[in-house]
Amino acid sequence: MEVTVGDRLKMFRLGRAMSLDELAAATDGLVTKQAISKYERGLMFPSPTVLNVFARFFGVKAAELLAPPSVDVHVLAFRRTSRLAKKEQYRVENLVSRMLEQRVVLQEASGQHNGKEIPLAKYAPTTLEECEEIASEVRDSWSLGVDPIACVTDVLEEHHIHVLEIETENAFDGLAAVAKDKEGHVKAAAVVSRKGLAGERQRLNLAHELGHLVMRQSDTIDDEKAAFRFGAAFLAPAELVKRDVGRARRRVSLMELLLLKKKYGMSIQALIYRLSDLDIIGPSQATALWKQINARGWKKEEPHALNPETPQWSRRAAARAVAEGTLTLDEAEGILGFRTGESRRNEPSNRRDLMKLPMAERKRLLTLDAERARDQYLDDGEWISLLGGDLLPDE
Repeated sequence: MEVTVGDRLKMFRLGRAMSLDELAAATDGLVTKQAISKYERGLMFPSPTVLNVFARFFGVKAAELLAPPSVDVHVLAFRRTSRLAKKEQYRVENLVSRMLEQRVVLQEASGQHNGKEIPLAKYAPTTLEECEEIASEVRDSWSLGVDPIACVTDVLEEHHIHVLEIETENAFDGLAAVAKDKEGHVKAAAVVSRKGLAGERQRLNLAHELGHLVMRQSDTIDDEKAAFRFGAAFLAPAELVKRDVGRARRRVSLMELLLLKKKYGMSIQALIYRLSDLDIIGPSQATALWKQINARGWKKEEPHALNPETPQWSRRAAARAVAEGTLTLDEAEGILGFRTGESRRNEPSNRRDLMKLPMAERKRLLTLDAERARDQYLDDGEWISLLGGDLLPDE
């Protein structure tokens, strides 16, 4: 399906969880709610100045509203247990789509991976036990050995899976997304977590979403249970856990679980499930542990929370692209969403420096200068007075 200017505008608006009224108000009344609705439905086409008004508000170039994205982003379904309101789900989906689209831009600008090595939907488990085997196979294929994973975020990014963090409600658990080019080839994939989570919850969420990426939906087992089993086995391989805890225990103390939490980077609650799944503890011991956790109030907030992991790939890729001249510092900072503090002294500042550059780079910089000059003219009050019907309320 062809992506229109209206589709792009709607994506940016929903990514901010804005209503038509709110976006109209953000333009200080220059554009009406009715006009925006017509733009999004393809009934009207915004003038260059109106496009520039929207682009400046959303912090992008007008060209990004005009040009269709180079990839189609498919957000995998929210977990069935998600309590997010529909409006927030739409916002998250559109925000994630935009973020992953930008990661593809960074991939291409920095000459890095293109998604070919991602084992997307490679496995088809029919039992929960098979999820254990799949987790082990993925670890083996990534040469992770049998020891606990020090940093899940690093492992995922090193194997071509972007880790995205978003601001959203506590009801959000996580999701996964895939970007494909127009021929249907996978260009990138991402696992998404909420900012502010304790490290132990973040790590299992990321591993859980990895399970959704690498495993196909099954007709014989619950997909959420399968992803949880995969994620737990990915963080805590069965043989390693049995070596540390024993193959069968009549009693496990909370102190022991706190030490295991530090080693595996998993919450105490996730570890209880893990020991139960591996039949290391029986139902009566699991029930006793849950009662102790509830009595201490640990079900909502556990002691010794781990620091969350911080994704690093995008910053490295942006720095590389700027150093190689495939992105300007302004472009890189626009993708990252913050100022890097990097000096702009390395950018060509005069005609002599410009002429020393390769022809392709000269054309790129001249095009950027032309876009900046155009934006300055479009901001001029005289141009606003010429907008006509695009800025006037509908009769």
